[in-house]
Amino acid sequence: MENQGNCSMICVIVNKGFSNEVMDVARASGAAGGTILSGKGTGSEKVKTFFSISLTEEKEVVLILVREEIRAEIMRAVATEFGLDSPGRGIVFSLPVEETIGLNFVPFRD
Repeated sequence: MENQGNCSMICVIVNKGFSNEVMDVARASGAAGGTILSGKGTGSEKVKTFFSISLTEEKEVVLILVREEIRAEIMRAVATEFGLDSPGRGIVFSLPVEETIGLNFVPFRD
């Protein structure tokens, strides 16, 4: 297994339509790129119904793999723009990454 040093995966969950803007903010803070997944929210006590059909809010999940030294700055920038009090209604968290294979980080800004 290859090890690229200390890495983290930043996970951002936002309302549908905000993922590209999340990536713009993350890139401005040093991220090279990310992966966007589609999903639906669950657990909301306010499930909307329309003609007896339950409607759940569509979400987008943005996964960003970064070096540990820039993780906090990216998370802070994304949370400032897309936190729970914003129209994106986002949450941001990170997970440690122990190992990677075949990953070459592009140079980050200094």
